[in-house]
Amino acid sequence: MKFIDEFRDPELARGLASTIAREVDHGRAYRLMEFCGGHTHAIFRYGVQDLMPANVRFVHGPGCPVCVLPTARLDQAMAMTERYGLILCTYADLMRVPASNRRSLLKAKAAGADIRMVYSTQDALAVARANPGRQVVFFAIGFETTTPPTAVALQHARAEGLSNFSVFCNHVLTPPAMRAILASAGTDATTPDQAAGLAIDGILGPSHVSTVIGAAPYGFVATEFGTPLVIAGFEPLDVMQATLMLIRQINAGQARVENQYQRAVTPEGNRKAQALMAEVLTLRDTFEWRGLGFLADSAQRLNEAYADFDAERRFPVAVPPSCEVKGCECPAVLRGVKAPADCRLFGTLCTPENPMGSCMVSSEGACAAYWSYGRFRDAA
Repeated sequence: MKFIDEFRDPELARGLASTIAREVDHGRAYRLMEFCGGHTHAIFRYGVQDLMPANVRFVHGPGCPVCVLPTARLDQAMAMTERYGLILCTYADLMRVPASNRRSLLKAKAAGADIRMVYSTQDALAVARANPGRQVVFFAIGFETTTPPTAVALQHARAEGLSNFSVFCNHVLTPPAMRAILASAGTDATTPDQAAGLAIDGILGPSHVSTVIGAAPYGFVATEFGTPLVIAGFEPLDVMQATLMLIRQINAGQARVENQYQRAVTPEGNRKAQALMAEVLTLRDTFEWRGLGFLADSAQRLNEAYADFDAERRFPVAVPPSCEVKGCECPAVLRGVKAPADCRLFGTLCTPENPMGSCMVSSEGACAAYWSYGRFRDAA
């Protein structure tokens, strides 16, 4: 199959591993953050870390939208559903994420709330059409990759006059999170909004996000922070080639944005998708991220032209501030400060069947990657 088998070829992988082993400077460490959770799972699924020299370490970043969603937003969705008796539509990953008091959307559904799992924004629209006498809210979540479908759904709702459809918008942006990670590297956390981070030497830029926004928005990573970034595809050879590209930049003392994933990513990105988002959405002044605190201009909300479809305006509720499950290290894992196995709950109280934090629930979560591919079960 084109672009699958070619990028999983064992001989090519061994060749890349040998090249990396020859080119690393064994007198230094290479700390490379794979920002995207999809990369984390690729690294563990295919054993990419095992092919690296001992001084090349992959650091897991906050690139999992379910993982970075704060508990207060889940609390808000449940309170909205229960207070107004509406239908809440959401994706599967969100259903089991613990919120305050370890409540989840799944537990709220079991208690009687009308919460339905959907596979797309169009499914949520279909629920609204089938229930004209009920208010239907779509719990929108994701980075720039999943934002255009939400914009399309809103366009359709307005065109059809679906007055019983609205969106609880939790779409977040990748570049501000990268900026926060780099700005906090090596600092001490004095407040929840000043989350300490780990100094990193290079970044594996996200794949799908970059097909939408392009390569240009990452320029600040190199120019302001002197950190090289290579946009990488999701296949194991993509990750290995991008790693080699980062190592070569680091060895040469360079900091540039490079694009390994040229078969899908362009400098300017998907202009049509960007136009869709600009028509429907606008920046929030600030938004809370699990592990990173409140970040300015880091998320989107519905603009004034689509205010009638904004669930937060139509169904206001007040909820307490976010509060993590005691002992859960998800915030530190999302900053790259700790690995999942460093958490004392990992593999004991916290498993996929009994998750204590979002990183164990999501299909892109770092804790789920550690557990799913069996590398740390015995140790836990």
